[in-house]
Amino acid sequence: MSALSERPEHAQVGAVLPHEAAAAHVTGRALYTDDLVDRTPHALHAWPVQSPHAHARVLDVRLDAALALDGVVRILTAQDVPGINDAGTKHDEPLFPSEVMFVGHAVAWVLAETLEAARQAAAIVEVDYEPLPSVITVREAIAAESFQGASPTMQRGDCEAGMARARRVFDGEFEFSGQEHFYLETHASLAIVDENDQIFVQASTQHPTETQEIVAHVLGRASHEVTVQCLRMGGGFGGKEMQPHGFAAIAALGATLTGRPVRLRLNRTLDMTMTGKRHGFHAKWRVGFDDDGLLQALDVTLTADAGWSLDLSEPVQARALCHIENSYWIPDVRVHGRLAKTNKTSQTAFRGFGGPQGMIVIEDILGRCAPALGIDAEELRRRNLYVEGQPTPYGQPVRQAERLHRSWAQVKSTGDWNRRVAEIAAFNASHADRKRGLAITPVKFGISFNFTAFNQAGALVHVYKDGSVLINHGGTEMGQGLHTKMLQVAATALGLPMSAVRLAPTRTDKVPNTSATAASSGADLNGGAVKNACDQIRERLAQVAAQRLGASPADVRFASGQVCAVGRERDGMEWKSVVADAYMQRVQLWAAGFYRTEGLHWDTSVMQGSPFKYFAYGCAAAEVEVEGYTGAYTTRRVDIVHDAGDSLSPLVDIGQVEGGFVQGAGWLTLEDLRWEDADGDNRGRLLTQAASTYKLPSFSEMPQEFNVTLLEQAHEEGAIYGSKAVGEPPLMLAFCVREALRQAAAAFGPAGTCVELASPATPEAVYWALTEARDSGEVADGLAPSDRVPAVHA
Repeated sequence: MSALSERPEHAQVGAVLPHEAAAAHVTGRALYTDDLVDRTPHALHAWPVQSPHAHARVLDVRLDAALALDGVVRILTAQDVPGINDAGTKHDEPLFPSEVMFVGHAVAWVLAETLEAARQAAAIVEVDYEPLPSVITVREAIAAESFQGASPTMQRGDCEAGMARARRVFDGEFEFSGQEHFYLETHASLAIVDENDQIFVQASTQHPTETQEIVAHVLGRASHEVTVQCLRMGGGFGGKEMQPHGFAAIAALGATLTGRPVRLRLNRTLDMTMTGKRHGFHAKWRVGFDDDGLLQALDVTLTADAGWSLDLSEPVQARALCHIENSYWIPDVRVHGRLAKTNKTSQTAFRGFGGPQGMIVIEDILGRCAPALGIDAEELRRRNLYVEGQPTPYGQPVRQAERLHRSWAQVKSTGDWNRRVAEIAAFNASHADRKRGLAITPVKFGISFNFTAFNQAGALVHVYKDGSVLINHGGTEMGQGLHTKMLQVAATALGLPMSAVRLAPTRTDKVPNTSATAASSGADLNGGAVKNACDQIRERLAQVAAQRLGASPADVRFASGQVCAVGRERDGMEWKSVVADAYMQRVQLWAAGFYRTEGLHWDTSVMQGSPFKYFAYGCAAAEVEVEGYTGAYTTRRVDIVHDAGDSLSPLVDIGQVEGGFVQGAGWLTLEDLRWEDADGDNRGRLLTQAASTYKLPSFSEMPQEFNVTLLEQAHEEGAIYGSKAVGEPPLMLAFCVREALRQAAAAFGPAGTCVELASPATPEAVYWALTEARDSGEVADGLAPSDRVPAVHA
């Protein structure tokens, strides 16, 4: 067992502990970025001047009337930028645009003594526009060939030969929506310039280093002149990985020019109209099966709605391609990716980072085709699950596939699958206006950044003379429990109680060149770095302790705040005593830790390699009940078994599984983003820009019975203390809810009815699906004409 994975006795990792800041969260003591404004005298407030057009050239901006308002201090425009007028890493996102690219695009920012004064001034800034043609939907972009960025193809085998070999071939199209992050804390930054002309930015960001770099290049400064700190975030979900940078740059520019602190916080409407979402996709597909329902070939073109700029769309697209097969072996595969350029917010990272958009395609295909094949959907999925060693379409062998099968069997066993299938059949037979559905779906999700260089992390650990410990690491806390896990890792590595360890806010002047807290890699990367730093300190202290104990340093053990030699536990010393001795002997009591994920390689030119350290597995089953007159439904029960390895913090991880599942169910069934796509003055306007028009999951949508279990005997060799990432994979467990709704809708029709179900599967969408099923007279009528292949290959 590797040193990274081995757990000592009396480890703090694996303990059932609450989130380290849970009490502070619920009592209001926890501070977030915008809370610091009250502690910052004379801060100015920023408000944007937004475009009413989806696409237009900016001809003139007149500021005199706005500047004359009481309380207005300055209005920022492109002429004020001393460095590079761009907030993107691809240099395609002008901070102050000369051509607006979406409704809500900011052309200037007002700085005023009060937020209300800034808002009023922004409303009377006069801007002359020349409207230009706009592209709003993915289908419009495809028709206009409006694309941007890379268009990769990932393939294995001979797709056409696979289709020719298949006994049944189907084709179809599938378009599905994006998703609004709706984090509780909107985007916020607070910038200050100190007496040494050092720029200090407090930001709600998942990527402090990239925020630092963007602020620096906008201001024409070096990175060492800018420090970015993230106390904590009130949610991120990927929405604060790339998008905070421009807002931080506006605040820093304002602070630099006025000499006063500048606070920028978006209200909910501004946040929803100005920031990116999960990418919606359009998929065009062909699929072939043999006589036993085994997948033979898959040919897909995935077109992502990237919005107006690239942002993170290229890596999102890459991950979507790499997850197109989810958990299923397909011998011959060809997947082509495209990025549509539309006049909407630049779509960005969202929990799962393209993985859900790839995986939903194969799940939709299997759900639609199962009845046409005459095979139960559960059985069709089971037959096609990966087995050990089979390679993915990009060439990485699938390791630990037995966990996929074990999770599947456990969900069916503990969920009493066979009994409930019979009960549902009886219920449906006796109820004409209500039907139930039960579905099970798997998850296989790759863990690591697709961009290999991001798979590194640093940490700084201090041991003070009194024996107390302070940790700095490069990860950010957004409620997911990363700080809790890092405290447990440090306490375990040093053999201390949790009370001896404290964690400092994430800052770029303490740990430089950090990667984003994203890709479910926060605990893996930062945990490895924290442990590395602690191991260095422990090895030094072992040398000191060995002198007093009369033992070899290799025999010194640290546990529960005590230091002893193997076999002489009663003769041990207190940790504090060893630390004091080390100081007197001038032994270094701090260490900088580093970790890099080994074994990764990835060739983007051919979309082949081993981009992931390991796969996280899971299975979920959902039972729903649908009302036939309206399509309204309830989720009666959900059973989940998820592979978190040897969990670092089981209570935190179970919470992540529950929260990820509910967020995934929201994307798949409720959250329906809408933009005005008709010609007119409002073309391109986001119609769902508040909680009143954008439906989020609430308690009423929670499963009436919700059973979550972490897979046992799931040690992950080569990962921090044998654990696995748990942030993103559970979101995709929610496919089972959508597939259960498909089963329930099909139950309104004759046996074997195929159902085409929109995504999100809102009650309206379910109603139209069940109506189609109810009206169908033969099996094939459940598939749209474009989805039918009249000939079967012999």
